[in-house]
Amino acid sequence: MVECAWCGESAGEKSVHTAFWELPDGTRGIEITDVPCIKCSACGMYYQEEEVIEEIETQLLLVDTKLLPKVISYKELLATPRLLKRNYFKF
Repeated sequence: MVECAWCGESAGEKSVHTAFWELPDGTRGIEITDVPCIKCSACGMYYQEEEVIEEIETQLLLVDTKLLPKVISYKELLATPRLLKRNYFKF
């Protein structure tokens, strides 16, 4: 069990959940399934840790988002070919 970032209880556990993400260009949102998350049995929250958020946001910056379907799994998103090798704007 890990401490929940929302309620502070030691009732968080690793899980997967669906997340909805706005694309970086703001044109639409997508549904990402099976995203690693923390599920808190005390408050009922599901949330992504910062590393997962960073990974998703970086990938969305580096792929051709026009080719992404409305629903994609986390693993499929991360396997999507990138236009650039890395985010050159992150210092």
